Amino acid sequence: MNKAGSASAGPTAAMPVTSLAEWAAGAAGRMDAAGLFFGHGTADAFDEACWMAAHVLGLPPDFDDSALHRSLPQPSIDDLDRLLTRRIETRKPLAYLIGHAWFAGLRFEVDEHTLIPRSPIAELICRGLQPWLDLDRPLKVLDVGTGCGCIAAALAWHWPELVIDAVDISTAALARAERNVAALDLGDRVALHHSDLFEALGARRYDLIVSNPPYVPERSMLELPPEYRHEPAGALVAGPDGLDVARRLLCEAPAHLNAGGLLLMEVGEAQAAAQRLLGDSGAVWLEFEHGGEGVFLIDRAACTALRDVTRAP
Repeated sequence: MNKAGSASAGPTAAMPVTSLAEWAAGAAGRMDAAGLFFGHGTADAFDEACWMAAHVLGLPPDFDDSALHRSLPQPSIDDLDRLLTRRIETRKPLAYLIGHAWFAGLRFEVDEHTLIPRSPIAELICRGLQPWLDLDRPLKVLDVGTGCGCIAAALAWHWPELVIDAVDISTAALARAERNVAALDLGDRVALHHSDLFEALGARRYDLIVSNPPYVPERSMLELPPEYRHEPAGALVAGPDGLDVARRLLCEAPAHLNAGGLLLMEVGEAQAAAQRLLGDSGAVWLEFEHGGEGVFLIDRAACTALRDVTRAP
């Protein structure tokens, strides 16, 4: 969504808007003045204005700067202004207002039963997991806490050899995930299951388990911007240090990993607490070219060794 040449201040209300660039600059100024938060798929106010324009005008999400110079008819300006006003007045993330978000280059339907896709794991999905794991061969993968299904579906889309199970405790989230998997025609390789972590999976084992679980500490949740209040709290909050679910995953994952299998987990702002928990286990903290942190990779043997220390205090 980032657009080069973004403007920090828009035209005054008295100046007529004739181009997309002028509207986006003015919209960015209004959003900044209203104190909106941008962290659900966009980097700043101008970026968000461009996402609004892509939706209303039917442009690709990564439209180039030449589109900014197109003239806008008054009906389009009116539609854009209405969406902008809703964003400011409701403080809802834009993805909820328009009903979709983008992840790993793919479009996913979202609603307030699911988190809005924004994990840096998208970068790993697109580039692969070499040298740790070759995704370009038949592997069994599990996505724990799939939400709208974005991680599972993106893995299947980008790596056609993978066969994926995806679980979530929320039936409403699974219904949305089912729609997304069907829209991408991936139902033959992505199976959805209603499960609290591994409970419904029996003795199934996997080569890779991926999870973006709840990881926001309870105290931090109280300080989050209003936009986060529209997301399901159960998908965000995870106890005093943000690791309640992560501990369970680390404890239970070895029973569902094949020999040499890997657990890939995002812990976001709970990274410091997770680093203390993992200690010198051999977990690898991954780096990202396009921003993001708090994602680690750990193998089955290290998970097994951690079993005792990761039990909740």
